[in-house]
Amino acid sequence: MKIIKMFVVSIGLLYLYGCASGAKMENMAHTDVVVTPRAYDAALKNGVEVASVTGGEETNPAWTSEIGNEEFSGAVKQSLASQGLLAETGRYQLQIELKEVDQPMFGFDMTVTTHVRYVLTDSQNSTVIFDDTLAAAHTATVSDAFVAIKRLQMANEGAGKKNIEALLKKLSELKISTNQVSVVD
Repeated sequence: MKIIKMFVVSIGLLYLYGCASGAKMENMAHTDVVVTPRAYDAALKNGVEVASVTGGEETNPAWTSEIGNEEFSGAVKQSLASQGLLAETGRYQLQIELKEVDQPMFGFDMTVTTHVRYVLTDSQNSTVIFDDTLAAAHTATVSDAFVAIKRLQMANEGAGKKNIEALLKKLSELKISTNQVSVVD
């Protein structure tokens, strides 16, 4: 009987506090070029096409916030465009796989960690230039949002944004020439 009461109370609280919303594209995009100006190899300028995004999950409003493929794709495209890298049909094809999004079920501080695999391929010769899985975490606290569902959404968005920022950092380290590709550490 106690379990049933807890279930009814939980459903009632969910109803009162709203439903889960998915991570929003505009809150995941990293477009602040003033804070983190980066120099990119000339070959990447207006040359990176987002070929595919897989592994994301759509949000079930009655359950938890998630990061969807379409939203993450839009955030990556917006971020690449802000850096002058995005192309509709570019020489360099970027494939993205959201491998894992670690989320808490409940808590005051919600920390989400994203694990995203990025594969950058030269479409002219099928050479894989970059293949790496990047992890990034973000914590949303009660001071950010009182309602847990909103905190989880904010943590998802923050982790997505930090992951995209890590991708941009990696891309800025690439040195591409006609004979050689390397990552500068």
